[in-house]
Amino acid sequence: MSTLLEDAMDTLIRIYHHYSGKEGDRYKLSKGELKELLTSELSDFLSGQKDPLLVGKIMQDLDSTKDNEVDFNDFVILAVVLTVACNDFLEEQLKKEGF
Repeated sequence: MSTLLEDAMDTLIRIYHHYSGKEGDRYKLSKGELKELLTSELSDFLSGQKDPLLVGKIMQDLDSTKDNEVDFNDFVILAVVLTVACNDFLEEQLKKEGF
């Protein structure tokens, strides 16, 4: 039986590969695949965003090799940055509530 952390790691891998490879390299996300992943899997994060160029900006920031694709390492960086931001937000809320 796997642990919660192992399940979380498995989920990241499965989500990435569910979206990668529909266009071009099967081990990388194109801009279209990244947009589909973000809108499907992170809809709550994007719901308040009004910037129509947001996906392009995220793509540009994540694309460390500048090949217009996001590899798994780049995707994990996004997941970690968002997780850290959520944790920071939670900690601030708990401090405000006196915990």
